[in-house]
Amino acid sequence: MTGITTSTIVSTLRAAGCVFAEDEADLLISAAHDDAELARMVEQRVAGLPIEHVVGFAEFCGLRILLDEGVFVPRRRTEHLVAEALALSHPGAVVVDLCCGSGALGVAIAVAQSIELYAADLEPAAVRCARRNVEPIGGQVFEGDLYSALPASLRGHVDLLISNVPYVPTDEVRLLPAEARLHEPLVTLDGGDDGLEVLRRVSAEAAQWLAPGGSVFAETSEEQAPVAAAIFSQDGLKPRVSTSDELYATVLIGTKE
Repeated sequence: MTGITTSTIVSTLRAAGCVFAEDEADLLISAAHDDAELARMVEQRVAGLPIEHVVGFAEFCGLRILLDEGVFVPRRRTEHLVAEALALSHPGAVVVDLCCGSGALGVAIAVAQSIELYAADLEPAAVRCARRNVEPIGGQVFEGDLYSALPASLRGHVDLLISNVPYVPTDEVRLLPAEARLHEPLVTLDGGDDGLEVLRRVSAEAAQWLAPGGSVFAETSEEQAPVAAAIFSQDGLKPRVSTSDELYATVLIGTKE
């Protein structure tokens, strides 16, 4: 490809407000098959489409996760949740990824360890995307609202229940970057009045689906963590909060004793 130079792409991206213009330029060039596609990709990025949607994948836990437009982009901070889940996992574990989006979390665990993986999401676009990532590694993806999507046979047998639920309070969604507000489904961002409405729904039934000693994992903000931990405790789960200063991440773990 010779029609558009790297320096031109960098300048164009920088003028559009892309902080990591050099890195994004390299990514676009490597992903495009010809000059026409490259020009189209640059145009999409300048228009505000997340870089992951433009190139069709996201980097997560060292993996390339296929990503379609309109599907939640996995955040790097969520790698901390994966690390916590792996610390409690074991070969052959039954893992359920609720609110799975692209399926990135479950896939990251399955690649690191041999597990039995199930994933579910309410959004049809997310389910289609997740199937592209999950099924090639032997997992299954279901469409539906939280637990209603899962096979009844899993009840009481789940070792790790990963649920990266939305936790942004409704009034704060408007403060999110435009990339998220305009290009990711609201249902993946809006956690209700206090940001914990979906977490409450997950927590309410978690003990029924977990195996003895099984754990549920959810990401929250640092400020929400005490209330979230109390919710888990009220629903019969022993809560633990784990934070990562490096990733600016807070993860709540609830274990069925």
